[in-house]
Amino acid sequence: MSTDGTVDGVVGIFRRVLESDRVQPDSDFFELGGDSLLATRVLSAIAREFGPELTLADIIDAPSPLALAKLIEGVAA
Repeated sequence: MSTDGTVDGVVGIFRRVLESDRVQPDSDFFELGGDSLLATRVLSAIAREFGPELTLADIIDAPSPLALAKLIEGVAA
């Protein structure tokens, strides 16, 4: 999967979990109202859709769809 496809997938996950259409590739999960409970839902959805099991520390360090997609691609590579 290309990084663009991964970014689009993570944007979609953020939009579903946060129930917001405002999510963009560079949006910060926590600035959009995300919290640790919602982060676990995002991480579960990422694991189902893309395979890698990321941690809460990963989403704290890389809180945007673009940053998470790069992490996913790095883990999946």
